[in-house]
Amino acid sequence: MNLKDIHSVYFIGIGGIGMSAIARWFSLQGKAVSGYDRVSTPLTKSLENEGIQIHYDDDIQLIPKGVINQKEKSLIVFTPAIPDTHKEYNYLLSNGFEIMKRSQVLGVITKDQFTIGVAGTHGKTTTSSMVAHILHETGFGCNAFIGGIMTNYNSNLILGKKEDVVVVEADEFDRSFLRLYPDMSIVTSVDPDHLDIYGDETEMVRTFNEYVAKTDEKGLVLLNNKIESQILQDSVKSKMLTYGVSDGNIQVENLRIADGVFMFDYVREDFRLADITLMVPGFHNMENCIAAITLALELGVEGEKVRNAVGTYRGVKRRFEYLIKEDDFVFIDDYAHHPGEISAFISSVRALFSDKKITAVFQPHLYSRTNDFARGFAEELSKVDELILLDIYPAREEPIPGVTSRIIFDKVTLENKTLIRKGDLLETLKDREVELLVTIGAGDIDMELPKLKEMYEGREVRSA
Repeated sequence: MNLKDIHSVYFIGIGGIGMSAIARWFSLQGKAVSGYDRVSTPLTKSLENEGIQIHYDDDIQLIPKGVINQKEKSLIVFTPAIPDTHKEYNYLLSNGFEIMKRSQVLGVITKDQFTIGVAGTHGKTTTSSMVAHILHETGFGCNAFIGGIMTNYNSNLILGKKEDVVVVEADEFDRSFLRLYPDMSIVTSVDPDHLDIYGDETEMVRTFNEYVAKTDEKGLVLLNNKIESQILQDSVKSKMLTYGVSDGNIQVENLRIADGVFMFDYVREDFRLADITLMVPGFHNMENCIAAITLALELGVEGEKVRNAVGTYRGVKRRFEYLIKEDDFVFIDDYAHHPGEISAFISSVRALFSDKKITAVFQPHLYSRTNDFARGFAEELSKVDELILLDIYPAREEPIPGVTSRIIFDKVTLENKTLIRKGDLLETLKDREVELLVTIGAGDIDMELPKLKEMYEGREVRSA
């Protein structure tokens, strides 16, 4: 497909974080962009403010006439999350429109560009945004498609002056990353996930190896030291380096934590980059930062410029995001939706605020993930001081008989635990003494954040 011949691009599921980045890219290329989504959100409203036409009813009559009447010049992009019964999708499919998954389109966009792919069951959004920010901020330049809203840019898209370098998330869901052609790859983690797609962990790891094998032999593969044993050496045709806080070819030394800020030295063989300041806390984020720094240095970016760029990085919305940070009360939100992510998040919160009681609100994401990892979720959530557990956010899935939040709740060893509906959250928290509130999950819990923030900012007296 030659994208230059396309006049109109229509997105089914345009409000998805990955879909919206591509929609923005096409819009900035001068294409007529429109789309459907199930509900209006702050992200879809932002797209509408940028001139993109969106509707929220699955109705064939609402598809723009410019799409319908110029079939040969229209591209339909859809997310696998839509149901098979979707009317618009089935109409466009049966009438011979050019229809592609988001991952296929990303593969077409990046095929002839120098592609930096960031893969991993968790950590890829933060790491890819760090890479993109460093390259952009240092003047090296890149285009970037990110799976989250970058705080520095209030967007999930960066368009730079160097159009032949692109940073993308290599998403393992639906094996999407196999449609990419990476010149350099970072793999942050290979924890079991999406077992509804892969069937078992063995198949998932095999597919990650298949992705790594696609990395150009003249390029670079960066592996988190924890997963080195899972990536077969035969899969890696290019140069390979490992990284970690205290293990791997690249490590951290002289770590200091002060006022929620991590400072450390980046150490690799006979090279040291001292006094790096990372404003986004978390031991896992420090690992992500090491990978991003390494990639920039490998591309020839000067060390001093890299250090300065890291110091200006402000993170991604919903990734260890401070909503309130005061002496007597702290409110942090995080997108963690896998036991490994929750473990990294809570351990970092403990390190930063060892004197505060942690009250955690967790919304499980997907019935299948809840069923697969109920014991792991319970184990990690038992490490907070107080737990408020919400109902499962189903996303694309139909209910699984017997699978509810209760299967996590019953395994949590805390005495101080509560199981509620999301709609009862504010009432539940209203009269509780809370020192440090963390909201965790990848569903629609973010819709409650403005209400919670307003409630806590409006308190005249907070717990000591």
